[in-house]
Amino acid sequence: MNAALSPETIGRAVFETALGFMGIAWSESGLTRLHLAEKSRGSVERRLLREVGNSAAAGAGMPAWVVELVDSIKAYAAGEQVDFSNVPVDLSGVDNFRLAIYDAARKLGFGETTTYGELAKRAGKAGLPRETGAALGANPVPLVIPCHRILAAGGKIGGFSAPGGSVAKERMLALEGVRIGPPPSTQAAFSF
Repeated sequence: MNAALSPETIGRAVFETALGFMGIAWSESGLTRLHLAEKSRGSVERRLLREVGNSAAAGAGMPAWVVELVDSIKAYAAGEQVDFSNVPVDLSGVDNFRLAIYDAARKLGFGETTTYGELAKRAGKAGLPRETGAALGANPVPLVIPCHRILAAGGKIGGFSAPGGSVAKERMLALEGVRIGPPPSTQAAFSF
């Protein structure tokens, strides 16, 4: 990424949640990166270092909004309903198409899903579901920009570029009370 267009990351943190280790990085303007759960702290730290470099201070001097965000992410991972729509994000260098897609995705509430095609329409980019999927695949701050809430046509899970792929996406949706796939059989619905 062109350094002139990249946000100036000033801090980073890796923390443990009920889902595993997650990491964030931020600038003076807002969140620049969010890495979803992985099994090891080291893998998240290496990923953040590759993307934001050593200049970002690890953990020290977190602004109040970052401390609140970490607490909110931990609450989300523990199954609590959390609204990330007011978290400031720094999307410096992101093109207008992706900005429109990300803005439309941020309007989806907890447990609310839509399809790639419908999200494209909501963003004013009707007829571009594949491009919408590619934009979401490049999302630097998943969860805050809730790309896990976007499904393929027909209510199928669709892709997910975060660690764990579509299994992680389905797990996040389940935390929000969204079930993907056929309903349970009638027999399974009864508790005998």
